[in-house]
Amino acid sequence: MENNQSPIILWFRRDLRLSDHPALSAAARTGRPILPVFILDDLAQSLGAAPKWRLGLGLEAFAKSFEQAGGRLILRRGEALTVLRKLISETGATTVYWSRAYNPETINRDKRIKSTLTKQGIESKSFAGHLLFEPWTVATKTGQPFRVFTPMWRAVQGRGVPSPEGAPPAIAAPRQWPVSDNLADWKMGAAMNRGAKVVAPFVRPGEQAAFDALHLFLDRISTYSADRDRLDLEGTSKLSEYLSLGEIGPRSIWHAVQSAAMNGVHGTDAYLRQLVWREFAYHLMYHSPHLLSGNWKPEWDAFPWNTDARQPEVVAWHRARTGIPAVDSGLREMYVTGRMHNRARMIVASYLTKHLMTHWKIGMDWFAECLVDWDPAANAMGWQWVAGSGPDAAPFFRIFNPETQREKFDPDANYLKRWIAEGQEAPPETALAYFRAAPRSWALDPEASYPEPVVELASGRARALAAYEGRKTG
Repeated sequence: MENNQSPIILWFRRDLRLSDHPALSAAARTGRPILPVFILDDLAQSLGAAPKWRLGLGLEAFAKSFEQAGGRLILRRGEALTVLRKLISETGATTVYWSRAYNPETINRDKRIKSTLTKQGIESKSFAGHLLFEPWTVATKTGQPFRVFTPMWRAVQGRGVPSPEGAPPAIAAPRQWPVSDNLADWKMGAAMNRGAKVVAPFVRPGEQAAFDALHLFLDRISTYSADRDRLDLEGTSKLSEYLSLGEIGPRSIWHAVQSAAMNGVHGTDAYLRQLVWREFAYHLMYHSPHLLSGNWKPEWDAFPWNTDARQPEVVAWHRARTGIPAVDSGLREMYVTGRMHNRARMIVASYLTKHLMTHWKIGMDWFAECLVDWDPAANAMGWQWVAGSGPDAAPFFRIFNPETQREKFDPDANYLKRWIAEGQEAPPETALAYFRAAPRSWALDPEASYPEPVVELASGRARALAAYEGRKTG
C-alpha cells in the first residue's frame, strides 16, 4: 500500500506561480509533503539569450515566493527523466505532478517520462493551467480544429472558464529537503552579456509583479480598443512576459476582466478577444506543430524568400540600422526593454518578409533570441500571419508601409524620438541605451549619422508585389 505521506514531486516549468495553479492545488489537497522542483534540461538550456535570462529572474522571484509560503524550490540540472528518477530515489516520492505544455518537443518529452514512471509504479499526472481551454476541447461543428480565428472566438465566448483558486493556505514540507543547485551557478544571463544591465530596469519578475501589472491595466482597459495600436501611448496590457512564464494564469486575467465588465467597465471584450488570440496560437501549434518550423500553407514552400541571414540588408535589420525609422525604433525598443510594441512587431516583420523578401523564420528566430516575453506559439503564428504563409493570415499582398503606419500610430513621432538617438540634439536615455545594449562588435556610435534606407519603401514594395504575382502565375 502506498505511503500516504510520501512526497509529491511538483515539477514546475512555465508555471511559476502559487495561485491559479491546478497541479499545486491538487497536490496541496492531499495533505502530503510537496517537493517543488525546476529542472534545467536541454529544452530549457536551448532558450535564446533574453528569454533564458528572464527565466532566471523568474526562478529567483518564484523561489522567494515559495520560501515565504513555507516551502523551498529545488533546482536541478540534467536530463529531466534522469533528474526525476534520482529525486524519487532520494526522497521516496511516489507521485509526480506537472502543468501541461503544448509544443511538440515538450509533449514528446512528457509522454516519454509519464510512460517510464508509470511502468515503475510512480503516479504521473499532468494538469491544465497554461491555457483557458485545452486545445482538444475546442473544435468546429464538424469536429475539426479551427483554421480561422473569428469562428473560434465566437465558439468560446459563451464557454465557462473555471474560477482560479488562490494559493494553497498551507504547503506541507518533506521531512528532509534534497540538495538544490545554486541558481547563480546556472549563469542564466551569460548570453545577454552587457545587455542584461540595460534591460534589467524594464523587467519586474514574479507573481506579485504580474498582478500589479494586471491591476494597472484594468485601470485603463476601457481605452484598450482605441489605444492598443498607438505606439506612443500606454495602451497595451504589459502582461505578455508574465503569461509566457506562467507568473500569472490566463484564468486569473479572464475573470478579473469579466469582473470589471460586470462592474460597468466598457471595452473589455476587445482585450478578451486578444486573450483568445493567444489561445488560437496554441490551438494551431498543438494541431499543426509544423507551424513552428515551416510554412503552415505548403504552397509557400516554393516562394523565393532570401534564407541567408548574412545578407547586408538582413544584417542591417538585425542591428536596427535599416534607415527606416519606424522599423529601427521597434527593434531598438526590443534591445533596450526586452519587449516590442505589438504594432511595431507587425511593422518590423512586414519590412523583413516583404520589403527585404527574407524568410519569416529568420525573424522568428531573432525574436526568440531577444524577447523576454518570447512565446513559441505566439511568435510563430505572428510571423507567419504577417508573412502571409500562416493561418488566418493578412492577405499576402498587404504590405505595410512603415511611414504611413508611423503617421497613423505615432502621429507626433514620440515613439521614434524615444528610441532613435541619431539626429536629436538631446536624445533621451532610452534612445542612448540602445548603443549600450548592442554588442560591441557592431561598433555603433550615437554621434554617427542615421543610415540611408537599405531598401527604399517604394522599390521594396514593387519587388515584393512582383514576386507575389509570380507566385500566383507560377
